[in-house]
Amino acid sequence: MGDLISIHPTELKFPFELRKQSSCSMQLTNKTEKYVAFKVKTTNPKKYCVRPNSGIVLPGSSCNVTITMQAQKEAPPDMQCKDKFLIQAVVAPDGATYKDITPEMFIKEDGRVMEEFKLRVIYIPANPPSPVPEGSEEGTPPRASVHENGNQNSSFEDVSRSLEETKEKSSEAWSVISKLTDEKSSALQQNQRLRQELELMKKDISNSRAGGFSLLFVVLIALLGVLIGYLVKRA
Repeated sequence: MGDLISIHPTELKFPFELRKQSSCSMQLTNKTEKYVAFKVKTTNPKKYCVRPNSGIVLPGSSCNVTITMQAQKEAPPDMQCKDKFLIQAVVAPDGATYKDITPEMFIKEDGRVMEEFKLRVIYIPANPPSPVPEGSEEGTPPRASVHENGNQNSSFEDVSRSLEETKEKSSEAWSVISKLTDEKSSALQQNQRLRQELELMKKDISNSRAGGFSLLFVVLIALLGVLIGYLVKRA
């Protein structure tokens, strides 16, 4: 390309799809032993975002530039784009950095070595049409072979069978889980009922013991009273 830098690719190709952003990149390579400053311009700055749009390429090194096209609401006629990009390159002082770049560096003057490269934009359909199979007539949709149809039907049947088996296994698993849940609930209720009956039995035994002791005590007091009365009468 030039004596200062080489640019790859020489055309900017963007996959084009309505209402979606698209990006492409290019590589700038410094072919000299000097520092080279570059700047990227476009005829449609509102449509594209360039990062970085300027910078320093060190001697013998490369720099990648990414260009992003904003989402477009409509496609251009025949997918032809008239946008252009201009890359300017100029020798910079040794040790220069991005902060040292000024607009005046890219003004053409006598004795200043500067190169300019123009790149055009090409749109590529994001979903290109599939090629027409050989032997098919123009205007006639291609026919799928019997082998392909057989494979498609077989795959569909396999998927359907797999889904049915999965549903059956899932139904069986839920049935087992529901049965175990019911059994657990029944066991808990029975355990609670047994505990209640055991408490009632303990209370009955306790009451019966308490009642028997009181009756015996009354009988003994009565006999003692009779014996004392008998002894008093004899005396």
